[in-house]
Amino acid sequence: MTSWNPAALTDFTTIEPAVALTPLDGRYRGAVAPLVNHLSEPALNRARLHVEVEWFIHLCETGAVPGARALTADETALLRAIPADFDGAGIAEHAEIEKVTVHDVKAVEYFIKRRIEGTSLEPLSELVHFACTSEDINNLSYALMVKGAVEQVWAPAAASLVSDIADLARASAGQPMLSRTHGQTATPTTLGKELGVLAHRLNRQLTRVAKQEYLGKINGATGTYGAHTAAVPGTDWVEVSRTFVEGLGLTWNPLTTQIESHDWQAELYADVARYGRILHNLATDVWTYISLGYFAQAAAKGSIGSSAMPHKINPIRFENAEANLEISAALFDTLGSTLVTSRLQRDLTDSTSQRNIGVAFGHSLLAIDNVRRGLGTLSVNGAALDADLDASWEVLAEPIQSAMRAAAVAGVPGMENPYERLKELTRGHVIDAGAIRTFVDGLELPAETKERLAALTPGTYVGLAEQLVARYLSV
Repeated sequence: MTSWNPAALTDFTTIEPAVALTPLDGRYRGAVAPLVNHLSEPALNRARLHVEVEWFIHLCETGAVPGARALTADETALLRAIPADFDGAGIAEHAEIEKVTVHDVKAVEYFIKRRIEGTSLEPLSELVHFACTSEDINNLSYALMVKGAVEQVWAPAAASLVSDIADLARASAGQPMLSRTHGQTATPTTLGKELGVLAHRLNRQLTRVAKQEYLGKINGATGTYGAHTAAVPGTDWVEVSRTFVEGLGLTWNPLTTQIESHDWQAELYADVARYGRILHNLATDVWTYISLGYFAQAAAKGSIGSSAMPHKINPIRFENAEANLEISAALFDTLGSTLVTSRLQRDLTDSTSQRNIGVAFGHSLLAIDNVRRGLGTLSVNGAALDADLDASWEVLAEPIQSAMRAAAVAGVPGMENPYERLKELTRGHVIDAGAIRTFVDGLELPAETKERLAALTPGTYVGLAEQLVARYLSV
């Protein structure tokens, strides 16, 4: 037998287009591609260009630096075209500059200076990156990138999924279902009420995400405006900073070290991870309902469930979602715990960590896509749900003993030890409709109560489940 030696085989690193190392950029590229415009390395450099250009414009508009005249409309348009036109050629040019500088933000500065060389803006070229440290540019860039990714990609996808779940909850709100607390037969509910609980929980996390603040700062190497005030002591740099950050659509952080503290990122990632954990709960529950036969799955034409067993339609969408949600949550947890700490005024742990924000959102977005696609294949198997209920008459022990308790409080004789009597009747025994009705007939209950209990079945013992969905599921 020939031993396995990848080094002697085709070198995949020489293949064009480049072979992806991670599944997000390979197998699952289609599901996560929208994040590339927000959380990729080129997206980071485009955001840096935007921040640098807007800082240049802001300095001129505010007159913060003596000699920085007002810009013409054409000059402003020229500057703003730099990030707007940042394309494949620009990405390559920036990379070439960075090979020399060995510093990505400095390469952005030089990239802009190249663009204004030989124009009317060249005399003002030292306004590019004026009084800035790299983190002034980076923190604002990441805030803009994450804000865009959440508001334009992740949140709409997450909200659409919640809407799908809510629609299924309303459609099945009246479908009785046997509950299984601790995996054992329990008080019936409805399928729609259980799905409604999950939709309500997920929507609550989306509400929190929608209220998220995205903080930013631009205050120099240690957050003191030291270079600003040394160069131009007469300018109100705190106000210039505040108006600039807020003008970018961010929340101004007035008190920082060299870095913006990233606390807002930890808050956001905790909420996104919590959404994912609730979605994981849904994925495992739906998987279980499929295994019980409560849902039937539609097979895609030509699809194969098992290479050995032709009959199978595996719930792969929900299993895929589970795994991706676990990876995503682990990454978000790591980001949240890492980004809130920095040695003294600055270390670089956040730089490496933040480059993985897109990976965390990518696995979350992929899971959302899988759950949506999985839900789209499902149909409710009412016959299976009804059969389980009809085989579980023991669940009526609860309403009967509760009615006996109420009757005892009202002074009806013969209602002693209701729980214990129902326990003796049902626990460890096979109970059918006849056994339940015989027990009820033997009670000296008021006629109206006895009639109500006699008419009760596992399928009708669902309380206010349907009404709760109608009244409180607001998605």
